[in-house]
Formats: sequence, C-alpha cells, structure tokens
Amino acid sequence: MQRGMFTKAALVAAVATIALFGAQPGSAKTFKWANDGDVNSMDPYARNETFLLSFNANLYEPLFRRNRELKLEPALATKVEQPNPTLWRWTLRSGVKFHGGEAFTADDVVFSYKRAMGKGSNVAGNFTSVKEVRKVDDMTVEIDTKYPDPLLNDKLAQIGMMSKVWAEKNSALETADMTKNEENFATRNANGTGPFKLKLREPDVRTILEPNATWWDKPEHNLTEVIFQRIGNEATRVAALLSGEVDMIYTVPPQDVDRIKKTAGRRVIEGPETRIVFFGFNQQLDELPESNIKGKNPFKDLKVRQAFYHAIDVEAIKRTVMRGQSRPSALMVGTGLNGYDAAMDVRPKFDPELSKKLLAEAGYPNGFETGLDCPNDRYVNDEAICRAAVAMLAKVGIKVNLLAQTRGKYFAKILRTSAEIEKSPNTSFYMLGWSPGATYDVHNVFESLLQTPSKASGKGLFNAGGYSNKKFDELADKVEQETDVAKRNAMIKEATKIYLDDFGVIPLHQQFVVWAAKDTVDLHQPADNYFPLRFVKIK
Repeated sequence: MQRGMFTKAALVAAVATIALFGAQPGSAKTFKWANDGDVNSMDPYARNETFLLSFNANLYEPLFRRNRELKLEPALATKVEQPNPTLWRWTLRSGVKFHGGEAFTADDVVFSYKRAMGKGSNVAGNFTSVKEVRKVDDMTVEIDTKYPDPLLNDKLAQIGMMSKVWAEKNSALETADMTKNEENFATRNANGTGPFKLKLREPDVRTILEPNATWWDKPEHNLTEVIFQRIGNEATRVAALLSGEVDMIYTVPPQDVDRIKKTAGRRVIEGPETRIVFFGFNQQLDELPESNIKGKNPFKDLKVRQAFYHAIDVEAIKRTVMRGQSRPSALMVGTGLNGYDAAMDVRPKFDPELSKKLLAEAGYPNGFETGLDCPNDRYVNDEAICRAAVAMLAKVGIKVNLLAQTRGKYFAKILRTSAEIEKSPNTSFYMLGWSPGATYDVHNVFESLLQTPSKASGKGLFNAGGYSNKKFDELADKVEQETDVAKRNAMIKEATKIYLDDFGVIPLHQQFVVWAAKDTVDLHQPADNYFPLRFVKIK
C-alpha cells in the first residue's frame, strides 16, 4: 500500500470505527480519542507501563500529583513532612469521596500501598526503600524507610489510591497478575477519587468515562463524556481523525504527520519524550532459549554484545523508519532528565565490518541464531524498528527470528512480577522503552532496568535479560540515598560509564511524543507522554 493513501479495506475499517462509536449526543463536550493499543486493565497496579498508568490516573489519584510542568503538587494529601531522613508523614485531604461514595481515609492509603507492594503488582519497584507503612490517625499516614530515600514522594506520585472497602467487597484484595493472564473485579471495574469515573469498559474495543461530579478539585476541563477506542490499524486511525469521527489520536504514524498538518482544522502536537527505546540481551542464562547455539550463551560475551551494537544503524532508523521523529541516544536516560550527560551521549559508530570481526573473535565467524521479542502496538513504529534491526543484523551473519505481538502478550512474556523477579528470563533478545516517570531521575532507570534482579531488594524488576554488574549495583544503591548533589552526580557518571563499557544494553533513541487533534481541542502534552484528561477542553 502506498504511504498516505487509503485502500478500500482501510476505508471500510474507518466506517466500522464510526459505526462503533454510534450516534453521540450533540454536545460539543463529548471527547472522542483513539490509540493503537488498549489499556489492558483498569487496575492501577497491574502494569508499570505509561499508557496504562496514564489512563488510570484519570480515575485513581496519588497523594501528590504532577502539574503541567511535571512538578509535584498536593492531591489527596495536603502536606508532606520528613521529621528525619527515614521517616515520612502525609496529612490527608479531608472530605474526599471515592466514586462509589466511600470516604477516603488513612485506611485506604495503607491498604493501597500494601496492595501495590503485594502479589501480582507490577509497580512494587516504587517501594524498594519502604520498611513500614502505618496509619497514625484517620487523616495521617507515615512510612519508615530502610535507608534515606530523598525521592520517595516522587515515586509514590505514580500510585493511585484504591478503596479498601470496595476491594474487600469485590474480592480484589490483590492485583491480578497480568503475566499469567489473571483477572479479578478490578481488572474491568474502577472506583477511584479522580476527576473521571468509569462508565463502560469493553476490552480492546472502547472505554467510556464520565466526569466525577463530587470531585474534590475544581475541574479545568469542560467534558461531559470521554470515549476512548483502540484503533490498531494506522490508516484507519488517521482516517477517523481526518473524517472528524474522533477528536484526537494518541500515537501518530510518522508517515502521516505532514498530511495531517496540511489538513484544515487538524493539528499535530509533538515534542521529545522522556522515553528511551532500547534493545536488551539475555545475559543471565547459560544457554539462550531461542538459539541454535547449545550449551552456552553468546550474549555473555562482551564482544558479541559490542558486535550487535555496531551492526545497528540508528541514523538509518531515524531517517527511514522514524521519519526524523527520534533523537539517537547512547544513554538510557533522555535529555531534560536529571542524570543526562551530553558529554557521555556519544554512540559507538555504525560499523558492520567491525561487527563481523568481533563475532569471529568471539568464536562465531558464521554468526548464530537468536529470537527477538518486540511489541507491535506500544512504541512509535516498534515492529518496523525491530524489522530494520533484523535486516541489519542479517548483514553481519546473525539470523534473528522476530516475534512481534500486541502489548498484552508481549509484556506477559518478557516481564516478571516482584514475586518472580529472580526467575529465569523468558526472552533471548528484546525491545523495551522506558521513561523514568516516577522520579524523572536516572536512578529510576538504574533501579528498574539495570540493577541485578533481586527479590530481597525488589530492584531490577524490569531488567528482563538479567544484566548484572556488582560494582554498578553498589553505585546505584549509593545514588538512591545520596543527598549531596556533587557526590551524587559523580556516582551517576561512574555508573553510566560501567553500563556503557559493558555494552549491557543497546540504547536506540529518544522517541518523540506525537499526537494529533482537531483545532477545537485544547489539551496539554507533558514530556512523559501522560495524557491528563483534566486539562482537555472542547472549544
């Protein structure tokens, strides 16, 4: 199919999309938007993935939230204190009600945090420093930490509060484990304190929200209804926007950006995202699960990892796949975040001949075979990036068998829960994207993606390949606790050099946030790619 042209099938799909929305009330305050993937769960702890966290943040609120500038501000708590380096105390907001009418109290905070740390939760990594959560009185909560953690309040800004009474009543005391395709009442139902309430949930089809009339805060939006739909097909999604059947699309195909910009009444909203997209290796197992090499793991060899790095041309990916909508990166943290170092952000050159030489030196003169796990509806052009990498690696003798799946199946395969954090990796080679949205600090990257997976510490939860370096682990732990800025920055630089010298992962690029909407839609686009509906207005 020629880029930018609609086939008959695409137009039929677009008509089906229109029919699915059905006839809507005439109010201009109904907001209709679409994404290429679904939310997958209404449970705010089900997956530490930006789209799920972002969508559910419209329903569930934390004690402190992010404002338009991504700075922390009071939400369900009015004040936070730190009487000593390992004690935190929050004063809760009075008069707050859950959507179901239950009063919000300290019991809900203690329940929510313990549930978020518990079985099935995928956000337990935010609590690695937590020793105890306790109720002081109905409107006061305290947390003791195992060691000083100056970023704790930032980490908890990702954790929305759930009603203890509601969870008990509906047998949703634990988070359903999405890696095992489990479900419970909280998977398809919601009861938060946020500005919007869940009206209808049809998984992989549409989700309808309505304003929370008893919300504690003053609404900035003017919406009467929000209709979200998954439209996986790129042409259909763009057609829905151009025809006016949706007001906004979140995830715009790069090849369609110029056409949307030239369409009257439509606009593109874009900017660098805080996310880095990268490839990771299984470096934990003694034998790769998806390889023709038996009895050994080629990725344990530094020269092999280095060969893969030199074989991938990120500038070509930027030019041909991303259509310029990426910033190639050597680092696992993007520009604008604490810990980014421009002097260290220099990629080893693309050099396929060097790759062949390194593979031969490692004992693989004819290359070898491996699998590659990749999502096809999560990151901008994710499957296309993986296919480009497969072709590039083939030129140096590596046969890569690509398995591209929807985000639900993909994450279920490669990720582990906190209870299974030390379990053997279920992937050989994988793509992942990461934005340190909990803290906007590089330590979140260190702790989540690069530290050795450990059940005792809870660190390395998203280190899907089991990369491990003892010196790096020690430095990352020190970075977490250090309050002296100069000392902390020196440690960050040293830790960064370690994973770069190890070729522990292959950073690809910092992708751009690209949305498109009608001119009649006023919205705010944060650099973390969250989409707060409370800032949306229909003109």
